Amino acid sequence: MRRVVVVGGGAAAHRLVAGLRAGGFDGSVAVLGAEPRPGYHRVLLGSVVDGTLRGADLALPAPAAEVHAGAIAAELDRDRRVVRTASGDEHPYDVLVLATGARARQPELPGAAPDRVRPLRTLPDATWLAAAAGPVAVLGGGVLGVETAVALRARGLDATLVHPGPGPMDRLLDATAGRLLADRLGQLGVDLALRRRAVGHRPGELLLDDGTAVPAERVVVCAGTAAEVGLAERAGLAVRRGVVVDDELRTGDPRIRALGDCAEHAGVLTGQLDPAWRQADVLAGLLTGADQRYRPGRQMTRLRARGIDLVSLGPAERRADPAAEVVALSDPARGRYATVTVHDERITGGVLLGFPRAIAALTQLHDRGLPLPADRLALLLGGPAPTGTAATGAATTGAAATGTGRVTAPPVLCHCNAVTRDALVAAWRSGARSVAELARTTRATTGCGGCTEEVARLCDRLRDHDGIEEGAA
Repeated sequence: MRRVVVVGGGAAAHRLVAGLRAGGFDGSVAVLGAEPRPGYHRVLLGSVVDGTLRGADLALPAPAAEVHAGAIAAELDRDRRVVRTASGDEHPYDVLVLATGARARQPELPGAAPDRVRPLRTLPDATWLAAAAGPVAVLGGGVLGVETAVALRARGLDATLVHPGPGPMDRLLDATAGRLLADRLGQLGVDLALRRRAVGHRPGELLLDDGTAVPAERVVVCAGTAAEVGLAERAGLAVRRGVVVDDELRTGDPRIRALGDCAEHAGVLTGQLDPAWRQADVLAGLLTGADQRYRPGRQMTRLRARGIDLVSLGPAERRADPAAEVVALSDPARGRYATVTVHDERITGGVLLGFPRAIAALTQLHDRGLPLPADRLALLLGGPAPTGTAATGAATTGAAATGTGRVTAPPVLCHCNAVTRDALVAAWRSGARSVAELARTTRATTGCGGCTEEVARLCDRLRDHDGIEEGAA
């Protein structure tokens, strides 16, 4: 194998290239990106909308590969092992990797002018949305819709979230969590139009199916995505909802692999950055001689919205298992709620809202499959885990025991890039005085984006205390 061609220029493609080079591959690698710009972190588009980051701050590190921006792959010639682009260029391959991602679903909206309605999927989309001067309607109350509505409010724009379900993020949250999230959105100034569908648009207004209208100078569509599989279909590869792959991320053609949002493994589409990165790491290993297989990790969805600490762990159906131990805490007066299901001392599902310290601890325990401490309530309330089973697990993950016999997690704030709190404080003292500057200096927030809110809080604390952060080196 001397030449690898990757169709798609997003985060998964960049991760794959980095993994190939780290694994010793010294052959030719070509990356064909459909957008006419270098790759960037798509998951951080909301930070452009709210003004936390600039578009340039989202840039991915340049991969050690031939990068062809604006190269739209139009045809695969599997017999000749060639990818042909829309401009007629041909790229031969020994191994082809499809990392074509997904496209936004666009519901029909009668009366809508093209310059008034668009999805939030690309950097130009985010720039267009951030330039709005009047009220914005957000279609879809899933994770992206909620994040977008909050980002618009942070920018000072009026936002209405229109959602056909009974509550925001209802596919991930139970009724109690959904109600508290709706309350929190209201406190942030987001208007909600629940159990409603958009049926049309006229200048300045979005028309709903009950005959009412909400103010909407622009409409952003956050109604889900569909895997981008056209290239694979035209080449005769097996496609269901995504390009079908096995445990080695192979399609029906052993020279063609697929990963990320376009790949369907064991009937499941990923739709998130973390599993796409895991797939890229596995494939890089396979292509450089490692004997390994892709196994899906534990499911976790964290809301990236300033002012809301919310995470969903595991599949929602596990939370209704009558055989599970359930640990629950509801504090509606303070907008806090937690429910965690446990099997064999391990977390199998849960929802946490308004408990940032518990979220940090429980997500690590869930992701690593570590046992919970005996004092479940103390963990939910954000206290350090007692010694015992959790201490045993901590020893395997770099945690340290304090003099009081309790275990504290290592002070890593950005897990994607292994950036510690101390590193961020040091960068601040060296002159990086905003989230954007800290991102450029340390790469914090430039992975999954889940730490953006915590980095912003750290900035506020450092600013309030003249750069002195308790516990920092």
